[in-house]
Amino acid sequence: MPANNGSAGGNRLVIVESPAKAKTIAGYLGRGYIVESSIGHIRDLPEKADDIPEKYKGQAWARLGVNVDHEFEPLYVVNPDKKAQVSKLKQLLKDADELYLATDEDREGEAIAWHLREVLKPKVPVHRMVFHEITPQAIRDAVANPRDLNLRLVDAQETRRILDRLYGYEVSPVLWKKVKPRLSAGRVQSVATRLVVERERDRMAFTAAHYWDLSALFDSGKPEETPRDFTATLTGVEGKRVAQGRDFGPDGQLKNASVLHLSEQAAAELAVRLRTASFAVQSVERKPYTRKPYAPFRTTTLQQEASRKLGFSAKYTMQVAQRLYENGFITYMRTDSITLSETAVAAARSQAIKLYGSAYVPDKPRVYASKVKNAQEAHEAIRPSGEEFRTPGETGLSGDMFRLYELIWQRTVASQMKDAVGESVTVKVAGGGAEFTATGRTITFYGFLKAYVESADDPSTDRDDSEKRLPNLAEGDALGLTRLDVSGHSTKPPARYTEASLVKELEDREIGRPSTYASIIGTILDRGYVFKKGTALVPSFLAFAVVNLLEQHFGNLVDYDFTAEMEKVLDDIANDRAERVPELQRFYFGHDGDEGLKEMVTDLGEIDAKEISSFPIRDSDIVIRVGRYGPYLDREGVRVNIPEDMTPDELTAAKAEELFARPTGDRELGRDPVSGNMIVAKDGRFGPYVTEVLPEAAPDETKKRTKKADAPKPRTSSLFKSMSLDTITLDDALKLLSIPRVVGEIDGEEVTAQNGKFGPYIKKGTDSRSIGSEDDLFTITIEQAKELFAQPKQRGRRTAAAAPLRELGEDPNSKKPVVVKEGRFGPYVTDGETNASLRKGDTVEDITIERAAELLAERRERAPAPKKAPAKKPAAKKATTTTRKKPAAKS
Repeated sequence: MPANNGSAGGNRLVIVESPAKAKTIAGYLGRGYIVESSIGHIRDLPEKADDIPEKYKGQAWARLGVNVDHEFEPLYVVNPDKKAQVSKLKQLLKDADELYLATDEDREGEAIAWHLREVLKPKVPVHRMVFHEITPQAIRDAVANPRDLNLRLVDAQETRRILDRLYGYEVSPVLWKKVKPRLSAGRVQSVATRLVVERERDRMAFTAAHYWDLSALFDSGKPEETPRDFTATLTGVEGKRVAQGRDFGPDGQLKNASVLHLSEQAAAELAVRLRTASFAVQSVERKPYTRKPYAPFRTTTLQQEASRKLGFSAKYTMQVAQRLYENGFITYMRTDSITLSETAVAAARSQAIKLYGSAYVPDKPRVYASKVKNAQEAHEAIRPSGEEFRTPGETGLSGDMFRLYELIWQRTVASQMKDAVGESVTVKVAGGGAEFTATGRTITFYGFLKAYVESADDPSTDRDDSEKRLPNLAEGDALGLTRLDVSGHSTKPPARYTEASLVKELEDREIGRPSTYASIIGTILDRGYVFKKGTALVPSFLAFAVVNLLEQHFGNLVDYDFTAEMEKVLDDIANDRAERVPELQRFYFGHDGDEGLKEMVTDLGEIDAKEISSFPIRDSDIVIRVGRYGPYLDREGVRVNIPEDMTPDELTAAKAEELFARPTGDRELGRDPVSGNMIVAKDGRFGPYVTEVLPEAAPDETKKRTKKADAPKPRTSSLFKSMSLDTITLDDALKLLSIPRVVGEIDGEEVTAQNGKFGPYIKKGTDSRSIGSEDDLFTITIEQAKELFAQPKQRGRRTAAAAPLRELGEDPNSKKPVVVKEGRFGPYVTDGETNASLRKGDTVEDITIERAAELLAERRERAPAPKKAPAKKPAAKKATTTTRKKPAAKS
């Protein structure tokens, strides 16, 4: 049994994953303990060929890092950037009497602990130290009650790592050959991409339906009622139900022919007739309304709510939560559990009574059971740490850490409060053969809603605490018609996934583990498979090509049920119900007639690369193709680039025709009178430009050139911002091709006028000065150049800052106003301290304060840590006339 905290005699080395966690725990343990960080995993499968030990480099399996011919034995190597840290840990271990492995208590943490034991090879007793929160009491309890390493958890994590390596290293090369170089495939990442692509396909196939109805404002005739009047919607005519959006399918047709589909004309004619009709209350139905509290947060629900309420990405939510956990403010943030310990329940109930009164807390504690299959219930739900919760104001936190802690605290306290209760009312009004319906809701006791209200992915959804009051009506009451409006509606395509809704979809389908969702979404964004438009996740055309290939030739690998089944297999390994090697054999080599991964990637000849990357546009002879340099439209060999910011569902037949109707840019302007070369205007990847067509070299000339660099290069110049492809003339083009233009000489050095990515400028040697406009490139004189060079070089802006393009509101983190500005590299958002460029899919017109806050938060997270100031040398002591002491001997 290890010695108690701070006892004299002996040193105990405690290893955790992160320096921040080490610092917090060291403060709790005190004397007798040395707490050091491994800084994450210390070893892994080799990432590149140089990492493979020399003795294995000749082996056929070495590129995989897994010996598939010998029980899938992994080849582990110490990460090059961790070698110094491993040496430091070994040195510390030499002076230790006991080793405590205090990594997180999940599969990843268990694996890190195992790797530490394998690499450090300790000769002293080893203990596995686990805890769910970093508080003094929890750490003391963990030291006093260690356990052994759980090798079943290690096996499960190792199996996952090997599965992911085999999938990625075998399938990615197929994408390189058949779609585009340097692409990546991942066991869960590819399935997540498929979900986003399938949703976009549904949007592309969607046909909107148009329907009309009536909205009436009725007067109850009761002046004492508040409100006196109310709004009702037409729901029936002559006994037939009026069609609403839910009655139409994605093809725009009615699902049920028995409902009445009102056209604009029919609705208008009905309105004329009903304006003279008499109306009365046909029925009043009252039902009790009850809303139970939401369960405490688990990983996925925290990610979803932080996305909805705070505008955080899943990745950023986990980064902030990690800091809260490591600094002792919340319990462990990677968990499937929604249960609370007895201590936590007591703390939540106590705080609810203190803040809202005993009337808001039920007699018995609430108990929550997880609805997630295969949930790992080892941890608690995510909650404030400690036996007594600190209110947000008592934590001393600020910024995003404060906001996320407040969210967790509110949810936890609310989970132990009473139900919200009230009454819902449905009123039906009849008159003139038509039926109108109004619904209302009143809340008589707010219960837990006093502390917390959950947000929804659909902004049109009523909040749980919203009320809509109706007058006190009874059957037969006569009503006056104050106003009758005709309203047109269109059905909408299925909404794109947001980070929050994609996390929910992955969890509902049991794909992947909740702890991996943030990194999965981050990966598909970083790889260019998906980009954001506002908060929506939009697949790129490249993602369509990748998913198309995987569906057609690796269908099992991106099958939702297959991927979910693999998660169950990993759970079975962790729980000693399955063994690692047989499961890997099935996956890689196949079993009972089922094709394995190795066979799938062996014969690639039948994969038609062009077909995989081609997508016909509905009702058109135009085809979308994904090429090596990006997506384009193809019609019988004629190609047109697709604008970079265009989303797949926007590329309809009409839009494609519009793109083909634009000037292609391959327009001959005429011949240069000096060289005789044809001058052509083109539209390229980086915008419109002009160039000259050089004559083909004679065969003898070609033979003389041994290097590609020896070949003459055509003059090329981008169009000015004021120019367009369809109006540029030969004279304009010749002017552009004269840039860089020699202006003259100053002190024997040539001065040229040039156009760069930061705008027009003049250059003399290594010195340069910006000039006013692009047109000045043709007119600036040597005298004007001398004046500019005589002035000190300006750093930053030479003129007053331009006015913001839009004002968005206050950043919830910095509490400063956020605006959109135009910069050198395009539009960006700023709060005056942090700048963040708009991403692909973001537009100046549509960006919201929530999206801007997310971009700024991510930018702050990526900002480099401030450099530490070098230690100052102690000032030399001044000599005095007093007697000086002899310097102390060095120890």
